[in-house]
Amino acid sequence: MPNDHAAADFDLPEPSPDAPLGVLFVCMGNICRSPLAEGVFIHLAKQRGLIERFNIDSAGTGGWHVGATPDPRSLAVAQAHGIDLPGRARQIDPPHDWNRFHLV
Repeated sequence: MPNDHAAADFDLPEPSPDAPLGVLFVCMGNICRSPLAEGVFIHLAKQRGLIERFNIDSAGTGGWHVGATPDPRSLAVAQAHGIDLPGRARQIDPPHDWNRFHLV
């Protein structure tokens, strides 16, 4: 069965030295793994003075938790390491996200 959202169907963004590199972390519901990965990446990019070089986000493959804050267990792990989890859960939007992010 063909994939309705194959990468070849989209104009993939080209990284540019003048524009931030788009990085999208994805998991199933966007309340545990992907927001934690997003938070760690933001934290490390800020520590290294590189945050302005990236457009960082996270999303879920499903929409069950859209609008929810990260799971308390993920928040606890992040807080234990001084990491903020700023986002709210959202579902991935292939036509929009494929054109916005270089790394998914």
